[in-house]
Amino acid sequence: MNVRIEESWRRQLQEEFDKPYFELLTSFVRHEYGTKQIFPPARLIFNAFDSCPFDKVKVVILGQDPYHDIGQAHGLCFSVQDGVRVPPSLQNIYKEISSDLGRPSVCAGADGSHGNLQHWAEQGVLLLNATLTVEAHRAGSHQNKGWEVFTDAVIERLASQRSNLVFMLWGAYAQRKAAFVQSRNHLILKAAHPSPLSAYNGFFGCRHFSKANAYLLAHGQEPIEW
Repeated sequence: MNVRIEESWRRQLQEEFDKPYFELLTSFVRHEYGTKQIFPPARLIFNAFDSCPFDKVKVVILGQDPYHDIGQAHGLCFSVQDGVRVPPSLQNIYKEISSDLGRPSVCAGADGSHGNLQHWAEQGVLLLNATLTVEAHRAGSHQNKGWEVFTDAVIERLASQRSNLVFMLWGAYAQRKAAFVQSRNHLILKAAHPSPLSAYNGFFGCRHFSKANAYLLAHGQEPIEW
């Protein structure tokens, strides 16, 4: 199957695109976009990959599924489009960055009101949701349709073909993905999810952003401008 995705990722994932489950997933997704309001816009389903080529990935941050309200999702986990109110989980991510690094996130803007994380993606942060599409106002509506099989393959491919990556796994759902990652070859950082429901149970104070940059520097890579 021919999938419109950044070329280095297409080469890595063509085997997945040719599998029966992905054909079924594609048929489901096309039908959903043709009959319902689905996010993100179809052209941005693979934005995380298009913004961060396979060989450029330094850090992987995992989310669950896209934001499901109008104008939010644009294919990068935890990120929202320009002009959209910063969601609570991202507000908490910004708080931890400020506490950890002693300065605001470069993506937040002077007043902390910006939530577009494209700048992170362009530096090598793969902002990957486990499920890449969702029906409007129905969280989790496209789970268990095949996306998780695909994104598991993405993580496995990165973990096996690359070295010295940082995996930030926030919450139990993301942490289950650690099964695909050999810790001797990569840095695995685990913490509670940044949601207001759990951030005080271990996300605040995790210092993942400084730890990631220290690891990258120790392995001869440029740190991320968080």
